[in-house]
Amino acid sequence: MNGPDKQHIMNTYARYDLTLVSGEGCRVTDDRGGTYLDFGAGIAVSALGHGHPRLAEALAEQAKKLIHISNLYWNAPQAELARKLAENSGLDRVFFCNSGAEAVEGAMKLARRFGGARGRFEIIAMENSFHGRTFGAITATGQKKYQKGLEPLLPGVKHAVFNDIDSLRAAITPQTAAVLLEPIQGESGIRPAGREYLAQVARLCGDEGILFIADEVQCGCGRTGALFACQNYGVYPDVIVTAKGLAGGVPMGAILAREEVASAWGPGDHASTFGGGPLAAAAANVVIDELTGGVMENVRANGAYLMKKLVSISEKYPVVKEIRGMGFMLGMELDAPAREVVSRCMERGLLLIGAGERVLRFTPPLVAGAAEIDECAGILSGVLEAL
Repeated sequence: MNGPDKQHIMNTYARYDLTLVSGEGCRVTDDRGGTYLDFGAGIAVSALGHGHPRLAEALAEQAKKLIHISNLYWNAPQAELARKLAENSGLDRVFFCNSGAEAVEGAMKLARRFGGARGRFEIIAMENSFHGRTFGAITATGQKKYQKGLEPLLPGVKHAVFNDIDSLRAAITPQTAAVLLEPIQGESGIRPAGREYLAQVARLCGDEGILFIADEVQCGCGRTGALFACQNYGVYPDVIVTAKGLAGGVPMGAILAREEVASAWGPGDHASTFGGGPLAAAAANVVIDELTGGVMENVRANGAYLMKKLVSISEKYPVVKEIRGMGFMLGMELDAPAREVVSRCMERGLLLIGAGERVLRFTPPLVAGAAEIDECAGILSGVLEAL
């Protein structure tokens, strides 16, 4: 038998015929000994790459002490992590969970609890957005293909056109509790918010007494060269949700909020059995320390270099329509199916992922350097040349 026994896994992923067994830095190895340059990073999750010594050591040491104790008691790694996130975000309180979808669900609940006393319950999300697979998150997701067969969806959620402030203004009613958006839309094709648009959203929400929730599940945790993408825009939401790279591959999500908003919840209003457990929190503390200790500087420098290389490729091959994004969250829109290019790159030792049907997504580990970028560009150029 080649690879693992697959018959008992639910068929919910269009998987490639590749079984990965180990990794180091920006590279992974399959069960046949083949090695690959990983520029997907587990869909923007493995922030510090694979086998990071300090991260592995922290997990091993914490596992010897405590793995889980529940949130009926305090644990020091969680409290330390909450402090770091608050100090580096400008927000005040943190709720920990296990995934991006959970963080979005929690933020939607918080928005309704905060706005309920004023009769506000509506949540406005954006067209072409993606917020997760749970019912609230999938309702907020502005792509019908993810909602097919799941109706009826959560009431009180509607959508405006992304990067169109007039569309958002028209959608607001006296019942609007929150605006939820991704500063950089990920799954729809790496589409950044315009700088003036995001500032207008923040001002409009402030003027109307509406919560501004930034979904930074994918674009947060240093991926754009700042801890949160909104910081690149000089915009400060009332609530930020994040996950993916937060604990470097260990499942963790978080909701960050202003004190006034966070105080809408009291004991018993929301909970997560595993959220912020000592093992995941120990990992996330290492990630935040590494990000603030120089890794984000690497993202800023080498994100610009990756952009330069991709733009150079786009000028050479007409199949490339546009390059967009920020830091180590870049997209290359093609005039061809992305999956074919992804497959051919994999055959040559480069792992990429798609974002929509015609966009290649570049989300390497945040420790990637110029040598890895040059290698990625060389393989990609060879594939496009062959096409």
